[in-house]
Amino acid sequence: MKIGVISDTHGLLRPQAIAALQGCDRIIHAGDIGSVEILEQLAAIAPVDAVRGNNDLEAPWARELPDCLRLDLNGWAVLLVHDIADVATNLDDGIKLVITGHSHKPCIDWRGERLFLNPGSAGRRRFKLPVTLALLEVHAQAIEPRLVPLLD
Repeated sequence: MKIGVISDTHGLLRPQAIAALQGCDRIIHAGDIGSVEILEQLAAIAPVDAVRGNNDLEAPWARELPDCLRLDLNGWAVLLVHDIADVATNLDDGIKLVITGHSHKPCIDWRGERLFLNPGSAGRRRFKLPVTLALLEVHAQAIEPRLVPLLD
C-alpha cells in the first residue's frame, strides 16, 4: 500500500507534489491545508484523510475536519494530528505511526517500534527549511518511509 503524506500546503499545491503523489492508494494531509481546493485536488488522485491545522481553524470549509484522527493503514494503527504538542494527550500503546505537521521540519524518527513522521511543508518555503512531502510503503509487517524533496 502506497501512502502519500503531505502537510502545511497553506493553499499551494505544487505540480511537483501532484506528480509525487501519483499512484498513491491514499493521501494523508496533516493540516494547515489552506483551502478546500487543495483537498479536492488531492482527492482527484486518491482518497484523502485530513486534520485541521492551526491556520485552518477559522475557515468555514474546515469546520468538519477533526483535530485528531485515528486511522488503520494495512493493519498499522495511526494517529494523525497537526501539532506534535497534541500527541501526548491522544497517544496510546496501540499506535505504531504518529503523523504530524506544523513545524515545517521534515522528520523520520523511529522510537522503538513506533514511527514519528513529519512530512515537512509542501507549501511556500519557510525560512531555509526544505520543501518536502513523504511517501510510505505500508506492508503488513513493515513501514518504509521516505522524504521527497519538491524543490532543488
